[in-house]
Parts: sequence; structure tokens; C-alpha cells
Amino acid sequence: MGAAAAATLASCGVDSKNDKTNASQGGANKVGSGEMTMRTTPTTGDKVSLLGYGCMRLPTKSKTSAREDKQAEIDQDELNAHVDFAIAHGINYFDTSPVYCQGRSEHHMGIALSRHPRDKYFVSTKLSNFSPSLWSREESIKMYENSFKELQVDVIDYLLLHSVGGTASDDSGRKWDSMETLKGRYFDNGILDFLVEEKKKGKIRNLGFSYHGDVKIFDYMLQLHDEEKYKWDFVLIQMNYVDWKHAKEVNPNNTNASYLYEELAKRNIPVEVMEPLLGGRLASLPSFLSNKLKAERPEDSIAAWSFRHIGTHPNVLTVLSGMTYMENVKENIRTYSPLEPCPESEIRLLEDTIADMLLNFPSVPCTACQYCMPCPYGIDIPSIFTHYNNCLNEGNVSVNTMDPKFAEARRVFLMGYDRKISKLRQADHCIGCNKCKHHCPQGIDIPAQLTRIDSIVEELKRTLD
Repeated sequence: MGAAAAATLASCGVDSKNDKTNASQGGANKVGSGEMTMRTTPTTGDKVSLLGYGCMRLPTKSKTSAREDKQAEIDQDELNAHVDFAIAHGINYFDTSPVYCQGRSEHHMGIALSRHPRDKYFVSTKLSNFSPSLWSREESIKMYENSFKELQVDVIDYLLLHSVGGTASDDSGRKWDSMETLKGRYFDNGILDFLVEEKKKGKIRNLGFSYHGDVKIFDYMLQLHDEEKYKWDFVLIQMNYVDWKHAKEVNPNNTNASYLYEELAKRNIPVEVMEPLLGGRLASLPSFLSNKLKAERPEDSIAAWSFRHIGTHPNVLTVLSGMTYMENVKENIRTYSPLEPCPESEIRLLEDTIADMLLNFPSVPCTACQYCMPCPYGIDIPSIFTHYNNCLNEGNVSVNTMDPKFAEARRVFLMGYDRKISKLRQADHCIGCNKCKHHCPQGIDIPAQLTRIDSIVEELKRTLD
């Protein structure tokens, strides 16, 4: 982890011997072997659970994720049960946004959380004014103030400038580069200064930003911190054992998490982590990779490896995980109750062997973030990529008719494709307008990937008896 990471042990309140602090929220933990690992926010002294509840994948009554299933009704009773269980077992950090779950997340989380004493949880949300139509001071403040109403709180514990580093465009075709977008969203309209004043008034307790995209913007934001023009209490980055050293190999526009983490650690700025499982890809590895991990720790889930890798870095304040099902909540709590840090041998296994082999596997690096949606032609881009990646991981993508498993793989791929994605939303409807490409934080050439997958589908159909 290096000297910079080691130096942050004290600043993040980590017990270097067992990395465990008593969690007052839940008493004895009934899921893991002990209590939830906690980390400390230096500026406020908050004791934050290492596992945070990400509110982008809320459960629905159709037993799906509200992130992927836009039409499904969010299951408030199930969500309440998640929140109750999470708080009872030490999770006290809940991260949402005005745009999550098609704008429904804050409202439903407000209902679930308001049933608990306010000192039992920290609420985190974002100023998600992505569209240029929302850049005005009036519209941005309206979004900010609505978050208090929806979340049913008087104070926001952690507020983020949402996804700095990206670009923007409008329906007329006008485009803004990353710096123009940053300044248009937060600087030119005076909104960042407004939020600083709100923090002074006590309406915001911690102010930070989440980062995607142009590393020049990340460096610029830290320069402002160094010059004390604006001080960041925390920063949210994408981090996992693939992105740690290989982010640029996945996408040349990405930045290695090791660089982002170390730059924040130098400044004692706590790191919050998104995409710990890279959109679920690190929870379901191809069997030839998962077998390597199972050989080392047979009792651990594949997902637990990624969570343990992230938690081993001491400047990580909390790891946000979208948990659609109760079993996800229980499994992740088990991993961090308490955290068992990865020894150097496991870190090398993950960052080098597993990451390298996974990068040579022809999956689509989609995290299902939904930023490409809605497609103007109705294509369900994330679901197409998810189906393809899942079939690839399970060995069900093959156009080689001599393959002994070809017939079964073809059946699974085509039946699943038609069952999960309606005909009018499949890849063959892509006309290559490229609007989706500008919104993808992973830099995926989405039309090219859709064309490739459609070619596989057509080839498989031609081989039907």
C-alpha cells in the first residue's frame, strides 16, 4: 500500500491491529463473526461503516433492480426491511442522488430512513445537475432543496458535486468539454459558493465530489483544495482490483484508481468507493478465474474478494454497494464484520493475475450505470451488455458449430436474449447515432459493441435447425 497509505491510518481512525471500532448502531452482529468495521471522517469525527448502502439498485415488486427495470414499482416494504437489517448490523451510511432509480430513490429512501432515529444514519446525496437546462442557479438550488424534502431531513451529512470530469451536450448538438461542463454546473452560476455557505450554516456537514472522466478535472479540483479555495471533506472514485492498475487498459479515458487514491491519501482526504464490483462483473467471474479464488478461500464468495481488496486500503472511508436483494446485504455485511485485510499475496493475485486474465476476456466493460439511457431509438443498452457478459462468463457465447457445447450455448443465449430484452429494444435497432457514446463514463464505443453483439445473434440464428 505504500507510505502514503500507511500514513492515513490515524487520519481515518483505523485500528491498525484489527481495523475494528464498536458500532453503536446495531449491538452484537448476527451475520459476521464480529461487529462492522468503522472508519472515521477526519473533519467531523463521524464513525462511518466501511460498508455503505448504495441506493441506485433499490428492490422492486417484480424482484428486479430499480436501476435496470425502469417501469417496476419500488418495493417499499422490502426496502424498509433492508434498511432495518442494515442499521441493526452496523451500516450507517446511505448514498443516493436525485437521479437514481429514475428520480425515485431519494423519496423511497426518505421513507425508509425516517423510521429510524436521525443519529443512527448518515445520509449522502448529490447535486446531479447534468443537463445544461439545469445549470442555472435557480434550477440547481431547486434540485438541492428538493433533496431535503424527499429525504425528510434538515441536514445533509455528505453532499457531492455529482460526476465531475464528464462532458455535456444538449438536444441542439452543442457540446461542452470537461472544464466548460464543470464550470457551467458549479462555478459560473455561483452554486459551489452557495453550497459552501450552506455548509457554514450547518445545512451540509461534509462537502465533496464524485469523479468520472478527464483526469485534468480531478487534478484541478485537488489544486483548489491545495490552494484552500475550496476544501474537500471526501471524494468518491471508482475503485476495484481491475481499475487499480488497469483502468486505462479497459478505457483510455479512465484513470487508474491507484493514482486517484494516492493523490487523495497524500492530502488526508477520505476516499469513498463506487463500482466495487465493476457493475457486477467482479461478482461473477468466468469459472477458470473463480476457481483460482476458490482454491485460496473456498468459503468466500467471489464478490467478497473485491470488497476485502478495497477495504485493505486504509484511506477508504466507505464502500458503496447497491444491494437489490437481502442476501446481498447479508453477504456484504459478513465480509466487513469485521474486515479481514488481504495479505500481499492476495493483493498480487487480484491486481495482477486475475485482472490481467480478465482484461484478455472479450466482455464489454459496462457497469450498467444507465448514463447512456434513454436511447432515442428505445434500445435497452445496459441489458444487452449484461446478457452478453453473463453468457460469456458462463461459456454460452460461441459461433463455432464444431464446439460440442454449441447447441446448448446457442439455445441459452438466444432464449435469454428474447426473454430479457423485448424485440423492439434489441441491438439490431441501433442506427449508430452515437449519442450514447458521449455519456458513457467508461468510454465504450457503444454502437460498435451493439453491432458486434447483433452479429453474434444473427450468426446464431442462421445456424438454427
